[in-house]
Amino acid sequence: MPEVVVGALVRKGQVLLVHRRPDKHANPDVWDLPGGLVEAGESELEALARELHEELGVRVDTSSASHLCRLSVGSAGEPAVLSAWLVRDWHGTPANVAPEEHDGMKWFGLEELPPPPHLLARDALVETMRGLDD
Repeated sequence: MPEVVVGALVRKGQVLLVHRRPDKHANPDVWDLPGGLVEAGESELEALARELHEELGVRVDTSSASHLCRLSVGSAGEPAVLSAWLVRDWHGTPANVAPEEHDGMKWFGLEELPPPPHLLARDALVETMRGLDD
């Protein structure tokens, strides 16, 4: 079963979301956390660091990452395991360096989060962000 990691970059009570292109197979035309597939031989944190560098151009401080949740996603015919992480520290300024994946990115406050593709991941993110002392 494929494994997917996503990362919630948070700062000053906001989280960075990317808008998935309408032509994407999985979760098209929605705001989502950036991330992607875990490759063979990678740990979740290694995959998270690689994916966030490929998609946002940042270098994640993996020691600042905390696990939010793990859940099964997709249809019965195409199941996957999604693991969501909260990331508080990174180097570089996030930019959309993967326009083939996303057509936009934006910082959102908790009160303005758009409808999520994965409700349980969003709930875990919101609960954790409410407990942060930013």
